[in-house]
Order: sequence, then structure tokens, then C-alpha cells
Amino acid sequence: MKTLKKQRVTDLPLQPANMNKPVNVGPPPAGAFKERRIKPTAFRKFYERGDFPVAMEHDAKGNRIAWKVEIEKLDYHHYLPLFFDGLCETTHPYEFFARQGVHDMLEHGAAKILPVIPQLIIPIKINSGDGIDYSQQKRENIGDLISETLEVFERFGGEDAFINIKYMVPTYESCVLN
Repeated sequence: MKTLKKQRVTDLPLQPANMNKPVNVGPPPAGAFKERRIKPTAFRKFYERGDFPVAMEHDAKGNRIAWKVEIEKLDYHHYLPLFFDGLCETTHPYEFFARQGVHDMLEHGAAKILPVIPQLIIPIKINSGDGIDYSQQKRENIGDLISETLEVFERFGGEDAFINIKYMVPTYESCVLN
């Protein structure tokens, strides 16, 4: 007959006391740093098709837009809303062309801008940003640029400009009446 050997407690394998209980490992990664796909804007689609009369010009002062057509002769009803739509672009060259294109067209547009204001309100509302000041040092905060643009529209847009802006952007405060 075999003799059974007594086992000591230290000879037994160690097992956690809560082995049958589920282990909480925490939430899955949120993906805050994962690159997000942004829907291409109409501006990007038109640019990639070559529908804009613009080209990049490099000189000693940096990059600028070389317009293939005189800016004053552009169809502002067609082009200005597209350039405003491109203001939400963050990658080069789309971001550069959108910002510089809007600037150039507003600078040279004169009377052609006022009739287009209703078409610009939706792109302005979309591009009004998330309230975070990303580029305060270069004075390129999109929210500030939109506010400045609306103020220019109000100042030079005629007697009904404020009413039209306020209708489309209810939070807008007059820069002339105050």
C-alpha cells in the first residue's frame, strides 16, 4: 500500500482569491490622438479638378496667389462662396489658397461682394470654429477673421447689411450701431 505524503501549504500553487471574479481592465482607448478623416470640402474638390483660376507663385516675400484672371472680372457669386467654404481646410495648399483667395477677393471685390453676402453666411457659420484659439500668434484665428469679415460686410454692405447678417447669424452684434 502506498503512503500518502502530507502536503504543506507552501507546496500548493498560489492562486488569487478573486480568480472567479471578472477583472476590470478599464475603458478602451478613446482615440483622441488618432487622425480623423475630414470630409472633403467643395473647395478641395474644385481645386483638385483645376477649376480655380489660381496658381502658387513663389517669391522672396513668400508664397502668394497668382490669379490667371483679373480678380475684378471673376464671378463672385460662384467663386467667393467656394473660397469661404475652403476656410475650414487645414492642409497645404488648400488652407493657403482659401485664406488668400478670400482676402484677395474681398480686397478687390467692391460692389460685387454685397449681393453675395447671403451665400456666404452658411460657409461662415460652418467655419466659425470650436472656440479654441489655435493660431493667436499669427493672427489667423478663423473666428476672429469671420467676425472681422462680418464687420466689413456691415460697414460697406449698405443700409440693410446689419439686418441681413443678424437674420443669418443671430449672435452677431453690430459694430456700427454700438
